[in-house]
Amino acid sequence: MKHRLAVFVAGAFLWTSLLAQERVKFTLDWVIDGQQTPFFLTQGRGYFREQGLNVTLDAGSGSAAAVQRVASGTYDMGYGDTSALIEHLANNPDPAVRVQLVYMTQDATPAGILTLKKNNISRPQDLVGRSIGAPVFDSARKLFPIFARAQGFDPASIKWQNMQPGLNLTQLVRGQVDAASGFPLFQIGHAVALGVKAEDLVVLNYKDYGVNIYGNAVMVNPKFMQENPKTVAAFLRAYNQGLKETLANPDAAIDYVRQREPTINVAAELVRLKALVAFIATPNARANGLGEANRARLQRQIEDVGQAFGLKSLPDPDILFTPAYLPSKAERAL
Repeated sequence: MKHRLAVFVAGAFLWTSLLAQERVKFTLDWVIDGQQTPFFLTQGRGYFREQGLNVTLDAGSGSAAAVQRVASGTYDMGYGDTSALIEHLANNPDPAVRVQLVYMTQDATPAGILTLKKNNISRPQDLVGRSIGAPVFDSARKLFPIFARAQGFDPASIKWQNMQPGLNLTQLVRGQVDAASGFPLFQIGHAVALGVKAEDLVVLNYKDYGVNIYGNAVMVNPKFMQENPKTVAAFLRAYNQGLKETLANPDAAIDYVRQREPTINVAAELVRLKALVAFIATPNARANGLGEANRARLQRQIEDVGQAFGLKSLPDPDILFTPAYLPSKAERAL
């Protein structure tokens, strides 16, 4: 009888604790893979729970969709591309849907071009007159004009081939296109699986060719932020801790993704995760800490994206990003 009472009390205590926690519905930008590791490690090690949060992490279907989910209030917070949010804010100036970034995870965009050595493309200028395969909504494709102008050639000189996500790598290997846009360092494993040797691939990361723009960041719905500022700050404290531990030990961190999605290829996703580190733990992030965004750099990105995307109005950097909910600089130090 005492045992049953103890179990009942323990269960009641757990239930009461769960009810007391702040609920956060969070959308990722893509499917569950190695890139999402920091979120699942943070959840798996109980850091959200320690901050009094009950966080739901759902898979996404692209940054533009993630922005829409958060803007509509379907999700409280999310993870998506900075440039996608710039486009959203430019097209949706209504404060009611003014999603804001609160933690800049990727200090550099992982966007770029992947090709094969046999195609004789070793530098950006070699792409002139060649064909590149990509979905029309691919972020690397949309950012390509910034890359081309930084390298001094006309972005209109490229022949774009429209295709479904992932098919551009298949067509590249088959010789149907000269290159594929996307996140090259994350795509190498896929290309190798298609029968290409890693040493036969050529990677042109935009960040290495004059494109100094931010990538993915944590974003928040405006109404949720206004009503729950302490919850937003608590989420970022937990996430910051999980992100730092992921960067410190990717080999151990990847297991939290496997726990959430047992069918993943752990070896392939670990490669993807380790590639991600280069875009987060940059020299700038190591010098100034994770999560912060430089206002002048944001302004330049807004202008570049506005030109590349043909936007008629541009958001202010202070509308795009706020550092108000960040953990201290000491906590964010690498």
